[in-house]
Amino acid sequence: MATALGHWLQLTSRRTMRGYQVLAPLRCPARPSSSQPKLVHWTQRGLLKLYQRFYDVENLFNWSIALRNWNLRRKNAYYGYTQKTYGIYIAAAYYILSQRGAVRFAGEEEWIRPNKRGKFSYDFLSLREVPLEAVDASGTSITYDGLDNLVCLKELKYLRLNNCPHVDDWCLSRLHVFGDSLEELGLAGCPKVTERGLASLHHLKNLRRLDLSDLPSVDNRGLLRILLEETLPQCVVVGIKYEDGLLQQPLTGHSGSSPQGMGLGLALPAGTLKDLT
Repeated sequence: MATALGHWLQLTSRRTMRGYQVLAPLRCPARPSSSQPKLVHWTQRGLLKLYQRFYDVENLFNWSIALRNWNLRRKNAYYGYTQKTYGIYIAAAYYILSQRGAVRFAGEEEWIRPNKRGKFSYDFLSLREVPLEAVDASGTSITYDGLDNLVCLKELKYLRLNNCPHVDDWCLSRLHVFGDSLEELGLAGCPKVTERGLASLHHLKNLRRLDLSDLPSVDNRGLLRILLEETLPQCVVVGIKYEDGLLQQPLTGHSGSSPQGMGLGLALPAGTLKDLT
C-alpha cells in the first residue's frame, strides 16, 4: 500500500512539473539572453528580400539592362507634340537641353545651357521663329532615334557629338540631311564610330572642320585622313596625324632603311611620311 501511494505521488509531481514547464513561458516570459540572435539590420533584410525576389543573379542583371534601355528610349523620345505646338526649333532645343546639352540660335552670341542640376530657363520659347544653328550634344545619351528631333534643322551649322557613348555608324549615316548647311562636326571620343560611318560623311560638302580625336574603333587613321581630305578638300581634319595607324614593323628582305610594310600592305618610298606632315 505504501509503495503504491509513493508511486502515485511521484507521477503527480512529474505531471505538475511538466505543467509548469509548459505554462511558465505563457505567464512569465523569459528575459532574452545573450545567446539569442540579434535583430537583423535593415540592409540585410533588404538584401534578403532582393534575393527572394531575384533568386537568380541573371534575372537581376537582365532586369537592370531592361530598365537601362527603357530609360534610354525615354530620353530619346520624339517630341512630336512640342513640334506641333512650338515649332521644330523649340522642340529640338528642348530635346538637347533636357539631355543637358547646349544650343545657340541664329543671331545670338550666348549659348543656352542648363545648370548643374539640369534646370534651364524657358526664355528661349520666344525664339520659335529663329533658326537653331548650333547644337552641342557632347556627353549626352543621344541615339539614332533621338536624331529624329534634329534632322529637320536645315540651317544647322555646328554639331558637336563628342564623347557620346551611343553615337555609332548608323547615327552618322543620318547626317546627310545637313549636307547643305553643316560647317563643323565634332566626333571626338565616340567609342562606337568606325571607318564605315566616317565614309558616309562625304555628303557634307560644306563641312569646314572635322574633329576625329580619340576614336578607339578606328584603324589606319592616317590613311583615313588622306581619304577624307580627298573627299572633302575644303575640310580641315583635326585629331589625326598622317602617320597614325600606318607604320608597323618593317618587312624583312627589302633593301634600304626606309619604312616598309604599312598596315594595308602599302610600301611608301623614303621621305613620303615627312612630305605628308
